[in-house]
Amino acid sequence: MRAFSVLDLSLITRGADAADAFRNTLDLARLADGLGFARYWLAEHHAMPGIASAATSILIGQVAAATRHIRVGAGGIMLPNHAPLVVAEQFGTLETLFPGRIDLGLGRAPGSDQQTARALRRDPHAAERFADDVVELLHYFEPSTADDTHLVRAIPGAGLRVPVWLLGSSLFSAALAARLGLPYAFASHFAPAYMEQAIALYRARFEPSARCPAPHVMLGVNMVLADDTEEARHLATSLQQYFMALRRGRPIAFPPPVEHPAWLPAEQAMMDQTLAYTFTGSPQAVAPRLHDFMARHQPDELLVALPVYDHARRRHALELVAALRDGQLG
Repeated sequence: MRAFSVLDLSLITRGADAADAFRNTLDLARLADGLGFARYWLAEHHAMPGIASAATSILIGQVAAATRHIRVGAGGIMLPNHAPLVVAEQFGTLETLFPGRIDLGLGRAPGSDQQTARALRRDPHAAERFADDVVELLHYFEPSTADDTHLVRAIPGAGLRVPVWLLGSSLFSAALAARLGLPYAFASHFAPAYMEQAIALYRARFEPSARCPAPHVMLGVNMVLADDTEEARHLATSLQQYFMALRRGRPIAFPPPVEHPAWLPAEQAMMDQTLAYTFTGSPQAVAPRLHDFMARHQPDELLVALPVYDHARRRHALELVAALRDGQLG
């Protein structure tokens, strides 16, 4: 059975605030832990009205403390926003507090708009140094030796085998993950255009490493599951509204579903393409399509986002995903 993991953006829903989002995240993480999901990942975004996970490493610590078995990590940290040493120290601290349960996924997108990037003191050329920064970060996790006393070390961090993943939606990230021998997660849940090319390139060029002896592909999908397909389609209008607001450059708090969303034909076509790997419906309706997706692309792991407005329905959607994973439904 392939592993299923959870991606949580710690959604701030309309009419709620970040405190509500954090309570919901902790509650959903406990449920995912009890249901046997492999990982619970949180993502770095800044100045987004609908996302509360900006201080990602802090929230990871809270989730790890609230759970017992599930791996907790970043999906991901946007490395150009940070000094590699600081990231190594943060995740070295987390790994020391929660040994064997912390993951570090790295991306090179800003996770923000240009104005916010400037407020983060982000170097506009940092993304060009991404590959070098990843190598530097990996070095900080290597064990210290008697010969490196003159070098900068991450304390805590040195000697800790924190699993490092590369995240991406392009061929660049796939090629870099293959060259460095790292596991690779593709953002097919919102940017599927290059998915097939990227995972084929990654698998073909993969160079085994001590960190990852064989290629390991995780694919992101959205799942909006409910007992009834019509209900699920109704719930999915929240994601559609949220996504369209982002594309129009006017991000919003995550909205409640609506009865009859109206999109221009060009908007609908763009949304159908970009959200192509959104599985919406009852488990019985979704199962054949999900089976085909898994058979065609052969991911080693699935990263499931649950863009559902109501927290109780989001919890139930996760329970249905677990049942689908276990072959109880469909």
